[in-house]
Amino acid sequence: MLTHHRKPVCLSMISTDLPIWSVVETAGTLYQRDTDKFHLVLTAPPLISCEVGNYLHPEDTLSQPKNNFFPPSSPRVLWLEISPHRVIMTMQGNGQVSYRHFWELGVYGISRFWLPDESLQRHEPIRLRNFTKSFIISGHPFPNHLRLEYELWAGKLQLGRYILNLEVQN
Repeated sequence: MLTHHRKPVCLSMISTDLPIWSVVETAGTLYQRDTDKFHLVLTAPPLISCEVGNYLHPEDTLSQPKNNFFPPSSPRVLWLEISPHRVIMTMQGNGQVSYRHFWELGVYGISRFWLPDESLQRHEPIRLRNFTKSFIISGHPFPNHLRLEYELWAGKLQLGRYILNLEVQN
């Protein structure tokens, strides 16, 4: 039987060696799929659009059209599949950047990123590998804390070390 609970959630991701961090505080819906398998669905705010203008003459930017790298979007949906041994996180961005990560302790998981494309042609995702160094999950009967430490790799090039932390309030 599928049960669900609405709970406050804080999801953060930081890099331990790069100036990268992100925090999402929102309400999430926790679905119990099995005795120790859960899905957590939450909504994250839209990506911030970057605007390009004439920075030499700020007063002229009012009359010039601005180019957005990412057009305005609706909130993004984050979906985490949580079990005692693995986590899969998918983000769908309504035509924006989307990704899917697979983490399991001691395993090279796959991280896929789909970037926005104005053409109607199908494009392949960017594929990276992540190596999960630490996997901690706690809470019973529902998970209330998850911490993953992992490295992100493109071939033989390490793209940083990261910590994903999830707090689900009871």
